[in-house]
Amino acid sequence: MSFFEYDSSIPVQMLPGLIRRTLVSSDKLMICRFDLDKGVQIPDHSHPHDQAGYVVSGKIRITVGGESLDLGAGDSYSAPPNVPHSALALEASVVVDTFNPPRDDYRPKAD
Repeated sequence: MSFFEYDSSIPVQMLPGLIRRTLVSSDKLMICRFDLDKGVQIPDHSHPHDQAGYVVSGKIRITVGGESLDLGAGDSYSAPPNVPHSALALEASVVVDTFNPPRDDYRPKAD
């Protein structure tokens, strides 16, 4: 399928105050939206996927490979495969992340 409507995306609570919506996915690329309440901490983790993100609104502190930076609306970042990374929402924020290859654990579950 080539088109995906936002209203058909399924909100998934990943942590208290952290909602993920998988917006679109193909065989090679996935785009997800994350809504974070102020103070939400995404713990340090890594995965085999290449990840690049864009801060739509708010302010977050991203740590990739031990290096941290505060990012605001319009800023972006990347986390290479298997490199530990984490995030802290300094304000209520919206972030859009891309993953290559797509994350099977983020694909919508069939009913």
